[in-house]
Amino acid sequence: MKPENIEKIRRSFETQAPEFESKALNFSKEEYLDYALTEIAPAPSDDVLEVAAGTCACGRSFASRVRTVVCLDATPSMLEVGRRAAENSGLGNMVFVRGYAEELPFLENSFTIVFSRLAFHHFADAEAAFSEMARVLKPGGKLAMIDMEATGGELREVRDEIETLRDPSHVRNLRREEMKALFSAHGMEIEKCGAITIPQRLESWLSLTKTPQSVCREIRRRMQADIDGGKKTGFCPYIQEGDIFFPQRWVLTMGRKGC
Repeated sequence: MKPENIEKIRRSFETQAPEFESKALNFSKEEYLDYALTEIAPAPSDDVLEVAAGTCACGRSFASRVRTVVCLDATPSMLEVGRRAAENSGLGNMVFVRGYAEELPFLENSFTIVFSRLAFHHFADAEAAFSEMARVLKPGGKLAMIDMEATGGELREVRDEIETLRDPSHVRNLRREEMKALFSAHGMEIEKCGAITIPQRLESWLSLTKTPQSVCREIRRRMQADIDGGKKTGFCPYIQEGDIFFPQRWVLTMGRKGC
């Protein structure tokens, strides 16, 4: 099933691919990759699937700990960055597949670990993507999702609006309860559900997506107004060392498929 927003996703991530692993960004920082590794705790016998893998930074961090890693993404240029990085690191147990999260090209019960990191907010049909991840997971296997947590209350829609201004491929952040509900709907017992707070520098965040300057100015204006006591954005921005920052809460939820 081709996602309805696939062209927005491809345009966005073709733009992001060259800078996606910049050390100024959080996606590939070792401390956050180690967090995922520690929480998911793969074993040497595991066959792993990373869904909507982007440049496969997380998948590459798993590769030396498991038997195989398959990285799937809809944007070829993102996968190519990951493939080259894996080759340069001598990771010979990785496979890179172009495809959609909503229609995974794998047989049922194919992997012992299936995970997705920082992708569900791009899915127009989160249920379809989760259902496919559950389908290809072996009984007894682990399914993990890591994604940004939605702002509570009325500010949820405000924040999603600003997220979409910055990146049109953004759909919506999920509440923690909505993430848990996906596991429950597929009969999965949740073993872990925790969060870490990530400091995000506004200028790095805007630079990654090459957001048009007119839109950048509007987002900066709204963030500054929030800091100055004006209309709230849902981002809780603050000033640090002369720059605007805001916290992102990354929620990791992991469940196990029944045998």
